[in-house]
Amino acid sequence: MRTYLLEDFLPEQLEHVGQRLAEMGLSGPLDGIYYLPLALDLLNDEQRDHHGECGPYIFVLEVVGETSLKLELLVRAQGKLRCSCVAYATPEQRAFIMDYMDNFLREMGITI
Repeated sequence: MRTYLLEDFLPEQLEHVGQRLAEMGLSGPLDGIYYLPLALDLLNDEQRDHHGECGPYIFVLEVVGETSLKLELLVRAQGKLRCSCVAYATPEQRAFIMDYMDNFLREMGITI
């Protein structure tokens, strides 16, 4: 699995990140899992074609231990577990989600 790993958080920083993501309605079904939505304008052609049946599309962010976050660089479909539209992020999608996380943490005053 391709991932973007963010390390060396203080435990209280990760707790604050989790609280903020939960407030934003991004909590997944398990503790420490969050679903980050992918904007419609960043979908590839196949994802756009499948959006009605398979979408919305998300990235999964996971709290790992007490000091790390792991962002999967796989675009998942919430409407269907397996489909050809589920694929690793395009360069544009990858840049978007990595920048999103960097900005999110910066806005929270967290530097790692």
